[in-house]
Amino acid sequence: MRRSAPVSSRLAAFGALAVAGMLALAACTPTPTPSPTQTSASPSPTAAPTPTGPVFVPDGSAQDNLPLFAQVSNQVAATDARVQGRAYIDALAAAGFPKAQMQVTNDLTTVGNPADSIQFSVAWAGECLVGQVGPSTPAPTALVLPLLPAGTCLIGQTRPIDW
Repeated sequence: MRRSAPVSSRLAAFGALAVAGMLALAACTPTPTPSPTQTSASPSPTAAPTPTGPVFVPDGSAQDNLPLFAQVSNQVAATDARVQGRAYIDALAAAGFPKAQMQVTNDLTTVGNPADSIQFSVAWAGECLVGQVGPSTPAPTALVLPLLPAGTCLIGQTRPIDW
């Protein structure tokens, strides 16, 4: 006949198993990763934030600046000012493009109707960044085109940018 262990020794064995089980579970749970502010007590130099979208490249080519030109054009086209040439010129100037290098067509036809499309441009590094928007244009367009022999980007009558 087998004799059972006394109650106190069974409780001790059960307690040891419980502690071992908790240790095993603790080993399986992920260890929280400290946040960047918790990693060290000494301050470290902060890197400048990296831009998340296109950036203005002052010494770059027209092709280098096309992504920003297109982004600005798309942003204005998504607003109520989408058929106002001035809105594109102002937004491009705010993005860093020089207003003196820009051209824009009229918002209205010669008889006062809204234009079917508006073109705007920036002469840049011997080339042209050209955008087109309007009811007859399915989506905003942004291209790099050659500078015209006259040193301009748009053909035909453009409006003065005097604001």
